[in-house]
Amino acid sequence: MDHITFLVAVVIVTALAFDFTNGFHDTANAMATSIATGALKPRTAVLISGVLNVGGAFLSTEVAKTISGGIVDDTLVTPGMIFAGLVGAILWNLLTWLLGLPSSSSHALFGGLIGAVWVGAGEQGVHFDKVAEKILIPAVASPIVAGVAALLATYLAYRITARAREKSVTRGFRLGQIASASLVSLAHGTNDAQKTMGVITLTLISAGALGHDAGPPAWVIASAGLAIGLGTYLGGWRIIRTMGKGLTDIRSPQGFAAEAASTTVILTSAHLGFALSTTQVCSGGILGAGLGRKLAEVRWGTAGRMAVAWLITLPAAALVGGVSASVVKHGGTFGTVVIALVAAAVASVIVAAARRNPVHASNVNDHHAVTVRTAAPAGVGTAA
Repeated sequence: MDHITFLVAVVIVTALAFDFTNGFHDTANAMATSIATGALKPRTAVLISGVLNVGGAFLSTEVAKTISGGIVDDTLVTPGMIFAGLVGAILWNLLTWLLGLPSSSSHALFGGLIGAVWVGAGEQGVHFDKVAEKILIPAVASPIVAGVAALLATYLAYRITARAREKSVTRGFRLGQIASASLVSLAHGTNDAQKTMGVITLTLISAGALGHDAGPPAWVIASAGLAIGLGTYLGGWRIIRTMGKGLTDIRSPQGFAAEAASTTVILTSAHLGFALSTTQVCSGGILGAGLGRKLAEVRWGTAGRMAVAWLITLPAAALVGGVSASVVKHGGTFGTVVIALVAAAVASVIVAAARRNPVHASNVNDHHAVTVRTAAPAGVGTAA
């Protein structure tokens, strides 16, 4: 415990704060389609998702090892760099949540860390070959694979049930969605909770509390799982609306196909140690399911905005992480405090803006678009 300095403690708390934002930012990955089709009530959906996210965190640590000892050189990393990278990731998560954009929390984290380590330790601190192998290539391939799988599954589902009664088909696939959405939640915990485990483990390695190439301790696994589970339970309703209603008017066979395809891709990648974006996988699955139903409408404008967000997430978070690392590097403790205060102020402004046009469990299915007002209408209370 002598290695747990004040800065290390701050970094661990900040990492868990990121994990929390990851939870409510990515709830939509598992439950948006089930909520949109009526397979699950909104509050029930996020409760199931939260519990299974916690469970999934204990299933594997391969992705955590990729973060702690793969994309950056742990011998050159300092807790200050990790703190700076987390600031970039958290602020990007909050901004895209405000806009209702299902961007990648994973790429926000990777971008923040890469930018911070690059500025703090130089180009040699980042393993760009591992970044390409474990992050960039899966980022391109995974949504395509999930989309094609969901398209084929949707087409087959409608062909097989073409002569069945619509009510029976809907009821059957809604029951199937409960199982498939639960599996996505379990897979999300297996993949995304590990990223925070990896960050905390990297922090402990850089502080000398763990040896190089060490895996995450049990308390790190438990705390990361609980943080992402709590964030998931609170529900990122703004992003749930976009993924459930914004991409296509999804029906229960499509929802089941999208969730089944996404689960397969995420669990396979977690086993192989690929730190992919569950958001991109699930979005690809929903788009594929939309294209797989005859005469289904896909809102390409929304899909285009999401694609732009995907492209700029990593560099945008890297920029913030790099600037933050520069301040921390040259300012020491004072610089760290400055960055923390600025980040808290920006986060407060974003949350206040969200309150002006709240999306919550009661109205999440009312519209397919998320808007941001510049002024609060009379009588508006809290937002979710």
